[in-house]
Amino acid sequence: MKTQALFPLIIIMILGFSPALTAQQDRGDTIPANPQVIHVIIKNDNTRFIGEITYQDAREVIIRTENLGDVAVPKHEIREIRELEGTDLRTLGGDDLFTTRYFLTTNGLPIRKGESYIQWNLFGPDFQFGVADNIGIGIMTSWVAIPIIGTAKYSRQFNDKLSFAAGTLLGTGSWALPDFGIALPFVALTSGNRLHNVTLSTGYGLVFSSEETYNPFTDKYEKERFREGRFLVSVGGMTRVSPAISLVFDSFIAPPGPYRTSTEWDYFWDYDPVAENYTENYTEITTTERSSALMIFVPGIRWHTRPGAAFQFGFTGAYFDGEFNPVTVPMVQWFRKL
Repeated sequence: MKTQALFPLIIIMILGFSPALTAQQDRGDTIPANPQVIHVIIKNDNTRFIGEITYQDAREVIIRTENLGDVAVPKHEIREIRELEGTDLRTLGGDDLFTTRYFLTTNGLPIRKGESYIQWNLFGPDFQFGVADNIGIGIMTSWVAIPIIGTAKYSRQFNDKLSFAAGTLLGTGSWALPDFGIALPFVALTSGNRLHNVTLSTGYGLVFSSEETYNPFTDKYEKERFREGRFLVSVGGMTRVSPAISLVFDSFIAPPGPYRTSTEWDYFWDYDPVAENYTENYTEITTTERSSALMIFVPGIRWHTRPGAAFQFGFTGAYFDGEFNPVTVPMVQWFRKL
């Protein structure tokens, strides 16, 4: 059945900095800063500075960053100051926004309110927006807008080492396939932090569509609706091995689909030797089939090229129709903070 063949392919698709201000010499009364603790300063425009706070008073905070040196940030431009406990300054590159994603799947880590990014894939873009501290929404599609998939995720951190997420993907075939749609509610449990983590996620993928078939006895085209659902499992993870490099692994596992029976009409010509002509006859063909199990494994590398940008690629192996085959085209993705 054509719809069943589309199931694994559709599910897979599931699928700058601001100038620094110089510090003033006349600082007045000061608040002692602890240079042994690493902080992140988030400005109102979402610019981040990560490092040791060496000084602060009623007007400004001075933070010693690895790339820019001492940066003086006016307090009225600061939205949040957060301590990064147990985080090595040399390891955290300021792009932890992207650690909420692997290659194909997401994890329990949240996108913070006001933050957003785009993930460019070879097949199309994926936009993600933090609308609240624990809620992110997004939209992904192909370069020809087939399909268009909306995403939503609620995240909750139980502690520094354990996070949970629940969300869904809802998609349509858009202008080319208006009767086609997908739904994928999921949950994810993540152990670890934004530098080193592993995630177990599961969900239920549902594909539905309709096809028109010709009925020769009524001489009409009849619309037949199809729906198929399967539980899905994924294991993903990443680990930061240097200031610029992370190792990333993702997987996608779907068991065989349910058996489905479909009926089609075929015609053939009977020759009448008396009348010396052919008569068109129809026969009913019934088939029973199921979608094959699908497993995808993507080990890869992510380069943290600069704060607010990253690039990753992976080599994909896929098990489908009882065979394991490597995908010759690597999975290539670019991350950019918006």
